[in-house]
Amino acid sequence: MIVDSPKDIEGLKKIGRVVALTIKEMKERARPGMTTQELDEIGERVLNKHGASSAPQKMYNFPGATCISLNHEAAHGVPGNRKIRKGDVLNIDVSAELNGYFADAGHSFQIPPYNPQIVKLCRFTHQTMMKVISQLKHGVKLNLIGQIIETEAGGAGYGVIKNLCSHGVGRSLHEEPFQILHVYNPNEETLLQEGQVITVEPFLTTGAEYVLEQPDGWTLRVPDESYVAQQEHTVIITRNEPMIVTAI
Repeated sequence: MIVDSPKDIEGLKKIGRVVALTIKEMKERARPGMTTQELDEIGERVLNKHGASSAPQKMYNFPGATCISLNHEAAHGVPGNRKIRKGDVLNIDVSAELNGYFADAGHSFQIPPYNPQIVKLCRFTHQTMMKVISQLKHGVKLNLIGQIIETEAGGAGYGVIKNLCSHGVGRSLHEEPFQILHVYNPNEETLLQEGQVITVEPFLTTGAEYVLEQPDGWTLRVPDESYVAQQEHTVIITRNEPMIVTAI
């Protein structure tokens, strides 16, 4: 989507804030012994309270209002009867629609007791996301996103999940550019445009650098026992600082 009016900006900010509030509420209420279905229902109530709809349900008939992935899962985890345990790494990914505008955000964190290495992975992934966002503006090459993520991850000893990408968003959940790589592609010549709406969502890992679809047809998991962290915001590109619409 290319923003072309104050109405567009306001619409994106509204749904962005709903997405952010949903993640915040779910994180605050996540606890050991709770099922992922119970946590998803909390998220669904927040969306409903604000008049928003779950984007994966609306567009893809996803069997949950939100995506909840645990430990060695990277994305698209299906809420169900699995219980959250002490020490689990939890990823909450919320994408939603309100008045024709879409926003998408995700957050990885650990349920106490904390493992310093996992806490570091989650924090570093967030720092990497924010470093990428800080460099984005009109005229910057799209491949800068992958270049920064790959460089930062490698310097810290982490891998990058190569078959998951950032993407365009705004009037739909997934729009052009559909695949914004998280590794450097020297042949990519596309430039970011003022008003363009995209996600920035690095997936960093302590091991395998790819994910496999699981038998449920949705969940994406690494093939080993490594851990994955994802952090994600929806941003509007400007000629100066990008606007993060999914920040509270």
